[in-house]
Amino acid sequence: MTTQTNPNLSPLEHNHTQCVSEALVTAEHLCTERGVQLTPIRHKVLELIWESHKAVKAYELLDRLKPLQQAAKPATIYRALDFLMEQGLIHRVESLNAFVGCSCSGLQHEQLLLICKNCQEVEERSAKKVMAAVSQEIKQAGFIVHSKAIEVHGICAKCQTLPGVNVNNSVS
Repeated sequence: MTTQTNPNLSPLEHNHTQCVSEALVTAEHLCTERGVQLTPIRHKVLELIWESHKAVKAYELLDRLKPLQQAAKPATIYRALDFLMEQGLIHRVESLNAFVGCSCSGLQHEQLLLICKNCQEVEERSAKKVMAAVSQEIKQAGFIVHSKAIEVHGICAKCQTLPGVNVNNSVS
């Protein structure tokens, strides 16, 4: 089961409430199917990550969880994040040292993450042709891959239309 939310929709077409709801239902379903526990803390951390499509740092999550769970400590957050990553429910955005919800949980996949420097939203793309080309390069190099993600920083389509946003510092 995967979320049906289409991240390619325009911001006006995107129903974020539905997006979050689908992500949480998918997580619950996958955890039940796999025989693992989506504890209340893990569920809340996942929900906090899905509050937006922006990458969230662990200590930001701790600050937002503290009012709800007084005993929460950094280890609480990191254990929940480790579990959520192991289950494929979130991705780590390495360049930001932060986390974002996975829009296609339940599927084994590689990710291309488009990170907007203006609004900080992260869009996950499957980019099958790109990943196939990268896989071919890796194979030719004889390199053993443990994980594969490509992070691209730039300005998203939505922000390109905003007045005062500098889009001239692009690289093709």
